[in-house]
Amino acid sequence: MQSFAREIAPEIEQSYREKRIGRYTYEGVKRVFDICASLVAIILLSPVFLLVSAFVYLGDPGPVIYGQIRIGKNGKPFKMWKFRSMYKNSDRMIDQLTPEQKKQYYTEFKIDNDPRITKIGNILRKTSLDELPQLFNVLFNNMSLIGPRPLIESEIQMNYADTYQELLSVKPGVTGYWQAYARNNATYQSGERQEMELYYVHHASAWLDIKILFKTVITVLKREGAQ
Repeated sequence: MQSFAREIAPEIEQSYREKRIGRYTYEGVKRVFDICASLVAIILLSPVFLLVSAFVYLGDPGPVIYGQIRIGKNGKPFKMWKFRSMYKNSDRMIDQLTPEQKKQYYTEFKIDNDPRITKIGNILRKTSLDELPQLFNVLFNNMSLIGPRPLIESEIQMNYADTYQELLSVKPGVTGYWQAYARNNATYQSGERQEMELYYVHHASAWLDIKILFKTVITVLKREGAQ
């Protein structure tokens, strides 16, 4: 038995080394792609940034960009940027929600027909234009174009108590497996959202990233699961 173990040990070590090299190569190529793609997108979409900013301000005067602390890779907090889609006093509007809306807010961290969302904000969310500022998060290495959704701390504690280390082992993304293939149709209560996010963590690859990228475009254009 010991002889057999000695014989297969080099093969196991070689396999582990190859997997590690493959992982580093994948992550390196992905980072280069993230930098190039986000930089090009920011330049090409700069007129859209200006136009959306103007509409957000006209719809509800105030800051047009909203930043919220999310938890990134290895548990490192960062500020994720979005176009503001809610009224400035949205935090004080929680008491105006119905009991059903409050329950959904504290379990799914979102609300159907949320009264706190402005008219232009509703359009931005349905078209995912509110996510555009996250291209700067990608450029500054807080996020990747593809990865699990970046979450707030309480969201992780409530829904990933036993698997948070796995979830936070990869960089969060602007879009990902859950958003592309289910979006708001897969919930925390059903467990589908957690399963889909962890599926990506366990199967991340260049091919899967490409499929998610193209599927995201189709999902956004068709407004599948949009709210």
